[in-house]
Amino acid sequence: MGKKKKENKPYISPRVKLFLIILLIPVAITVYFFVFLAWQGLRELPMFEDKVEETDLQRIQANFDLEIPVEYIPIYIKAGEKYNVPWTLLAAHHRIETRFSTMKTLISPVGAEGHMQFMPCTFVGWKHPTCSGLGEGDISETDKTNPAIIKKYGGYGVDANEDGVADPFQIEDAIYSAANFLSIAGASQGEIKKAVYQYNHSEEYVEDILYYYELYKKYKDDIESIVVATKL
Repeated sequence: MGKKKKENKPYISPRVKLFLIILLIPVAITVYFFVFLAWQGLRELPMFEDKVEETDLQRIQANFDLEIPVEYIPIYIKAGEKYNVPWTLLAAHHRIETRFSTMKTLISPVGAEGHMQFMPCTFVGWKHPTCSGLGEGDISETDKTNPAIIKKYGGYGVDANEDGVADPFQIEDAIYSAANFLSIAGASQGEIKKAVYQYNHSEEYVEDILYYYELYKKYKDDIESIVVATKL
């Protein structure tokens, strides 16, 4: 008769296994708790907080056909506050006029110039002796950006960044100038449609602007809170 095969006993008995499992559950929970606290602390650091808020902004902008560049949003807001114009209206104009300044050229076939597409005579002032017709005028490049000349001829151009020139090709100047125009045209009194029509005498243009204005308006508060939180 052969030798009886020795049974292999488990290194850890079932009772010990059960004890270890029971012991490890609170340990795992404790580790998870401290990891969670550590992550919450890291989120508050600027480098992590910006990433979180940026993701939130991207989530909102998924509702738009073209994202609003984040660096422009604070400019819209500040210009809107100064001229009592909804910043979402400024964003809508920027979207329609130059697709947020992504066009190959910022000069239109009829002579409109810059980020917000001003005709030179509108920017400098229709009282300029060369202004007539569509408003291209025959204004020197120096006079086009001279705040004193603009004031003299009643134009809408604004030197927003206070560098001594009012330049339609400089983003802050362009947006503040658009806010100035829309404010005077009626937007500051709530006459949005009237103001938009004054900007461009086209019913189709008005419809396009109002579409984006209403779209951005839906997410206005959320966008503003993100901008404030990240100090963009």
